Amino acid sequence: MSKVYYTVLVLFISLHAFAQPSPKTLTLEKGEQWYGAAVSSGTSMPFKDGTTFELNNDNHGNQCQPLLLSSTGRYIWSNDPFKFTINGTELTISNNHSEIIVGKAGNSLGDAYREACKKFFAATGQAPDPILWQKPQYNTWIELVYNQNQVDILKYAQGIIDNGFPPGVLMIDDNWADYYGKFSFRKDRFPDAKAMIAQLHKMGFKVMVWVCPFVSPDVVEFRDLMAKKLVAMDNEGDANMPWDKAKKPLIVNWWNGYSAQVDFTNPDAVAWYKKQLDYMVTEYGVDGFKLDAGDMQFYPPNLLSFKKVTPNEQSELWGQFGLLYPLNEYRAMWKRGGQPLAERLGDKHHDWHDVGRLIPDVTAAGLIGYPFACPDMIGGGDYLSFIDNPALDQDLIVRSAQVHALMPMMQFSLAPWRVLDKPHMDAIKAAVATRMKYTPYIDELFKHAAQTAEPIARRMEYVFPHQGFEKTIDQFMLGDKYLVAPIVKKAPSRSVMLPKGTWKGDDGKTYKGGKSIQIEVALNRIPVFERVK
Repeated sequence: MSKVYYTVLVLFISLHAFAQPSPKTLTLEKGEQWYGAAVSSGTSMPFKDGTTFELNNDNHGNQCQPLLLSSTGRYIWSNDPFKFTINGTELTISNNHSEIIVGKAGNSLGDAYREACKKFFAATGQAPDPILWQKPQYNTWIELVYNQNQVDILKYAQGIIDNGFPPGVLMIDDNWADYYGKFSFRKDRFPDAKAMIAQLHKMGFKVMVWVCPFVSPDVVEFRDLMAKKLVAMDNEGDANMPWDKAKKPLIVNWWNGYSAQVDFTNPDAVAWYKKQLDYMVTEYGVDGFKLDAGDMQFYPPNLLSFKKVTPNEQSELWGQFGLLYPLNEYRAMWKRGGQPLAERLGDKHHDWHDVGRLIPDVTAAGLIGYPFACPDMIGGGDYLSFIDNPALDQDLIVRSAQVHALMPMMQFSLAPWRVLDKPHMDAIKAAVATRMKYTPYIDELFKHAAQTAEPIARRMEYVFPHQGFEKTIDQFMLGDKYLVAPIVKKAPSRSVMLPKGTWKGDDGKTYKGGKSIQIEVALNRIPVFERVK
């Protein structure tokens, strides 16, 4: 990415950031339901009467987009964040910094999405690296947490192979370096990182490494960046302070302590950061990056950057940077819909409540323009759920894997061979085998999404409008062809609502749709119904 291009992007962002147009109120149409805005609100969609939701300076832990869609074909878009409230028969948009655009296309949720996408965040024709969906992903976080090291990473990778799992992406998570801002592996834990990555390549893995936009204070890199003013500055309470007058670096409190931030509004800072990552590619053989921690709350009011942009746009610039690397992953994002970025759900707890969030949140990602979505980590990605926990739920781990299996991406972190007995381990392997069976179709959906930005995992209402699926969040469509109804509660059976038409189940039976059926779901089964006509 050239400095000129990046400067144009920053200038475009800054021109739209600070006007304050009037609020807008819409009268709801009969039966109209609204969706969109934030991935983490998937379980709240459609939004209820009394909902108030703010997009300014808050990505709610995951991806957001200034987009609302209705079940009757209406859409709302703005180039900047806004607040929306549903009160009785009215939907009000306020706290907006630019024009609110209201449009209508057809009479369904899908019609609204396709029109909004075409107008405001058209697809690029590209997808992330195919290995992200053609094989399961493996992340070292839950097994190693902050003790990332060469011996245990190779042991984890060998466990994947020895237990019959196909190699795919292996992500080395946080704390592989001595400190933030140093882009070389720490020697005390990685005596020969280059040899380690070469060995992982021989085993069939591509290797991603966790990175963030922070730099530890009072280290050599920080002092160099500070001298060149490539870190965000502190306005010291003076909102009118010019950037060139700033003397003090901003130190931000985030989940790993106190750090400075690389200023991604500055093309020279972007060039510096790219040089560091490119060094990791050439020196160690790293294939891609997990770009974490771009959350808006880490850009406080006293932040002074090279170009004046909002916290939302700071998050967007971090996302824009990731387009330099086809093998990427993000959790926090703003307004990069339709781009070839892999988006992960926020960390989920090891509990059934969060298993129940996987379908609504991944399908919400698709509804706001992020089709290339991964449902966090199998069994949960919140490491605190696994610390000194003797009561891991084997059924939950299996059912979580079964939800992942037919999602756009499937990611392991907890080593199933370490915690599961043979029946549960066999069920996990069956889930992976199911994914391999459907991978050719998933390939087709990724190619389609690259051209259209259309969701891969789709809300039932998106594919079958006005058939009573407005509030359905425990089953989904894989494209338009397969209805997937995994277990998301601790139960041996579930009901499945089949749309009108004829459906062929994974049990070999043919079903007439337009009604609900009750099915038993064995431990190793993922209920899938193929749309026949």
